[in-house]
Amino acid sequence: MTITISNQMQNLSPDFKIGVIQYHNITVEDSPKMLAGRLQLYQESLMLEADEKPISSIEPIQEWRQLFKKAGTDPSRYRPSSEALLRRVYKGQQLGPIHSAADTNNFFSLQYKLPLGIYDLAHLKGDVAIDIGSEEDHYEAINGRNTDMKGKVLSRDATGAFGSPIIDSKRTMVTEDTKDALHLVYFQPSLTEENAAEMLDAIQKMFIQIHGGSATTEVVVAN
Repeated sequence: MTITISNQMQNLSPDFKIGVIQYHNITVEDSPKMLAGRLQLYQESLMLEADEKPISSIEPIQEWRQLFKKAGTDPSRYRPSSEALLRRVYKGQQLGPIHSAADTNNFFSLQYKLPLGIYDLAHLKGDVAIDIGSEEDHYEAINGRNTDMKGKVLSRDATGAFGSPIIDSKRTMVTEDTKDALHLVYFQPSLTEENAAEMLDAIQKMFIQIHGGSATTEVVVAN
């Protein structure tokens, strides 16, 4: 599978880059106590920092808000998923357990303040492009709602749009039946390639520690 960044996306953000991790032979199940406890403690520490670190001071979130505006998305109506998660935690709304893959994904999103998406490779067709949505782009999201993706940053395979830094599709969502998965990390444009690669390495190591299997990583940059 090849991951590319569309010309439209490159013109919007010449420094845009995305992290790609492909996992194989993983086991998705209820989160182990280690992960559940770590996620719980991290949420509690974030709540204590809420007054000292307001959303407006968090650089990765603000960069993504600006990118949304440039693409034609109102970031106050459609928030980056990392911001939406952090706002919930700041309000004292604990993130309930889903399964090990989704819970790990949420942990990384809170830790790095970045949107991440994880997808079942068995339900992806062909290569993947990171693009800006058109009028034809829409999908049933994981919350069951039909989501219009026009003017939004998205990921698209041969079948159509399936993910975004806002919310992902039901078609490609990871379940406990998933054995192979694609992890996309939506880096803030200012992050260096070196730091992006280091972050990807940390993510895949923890994910494999929890889920087993193997992984390959790649930082894809705008040409």
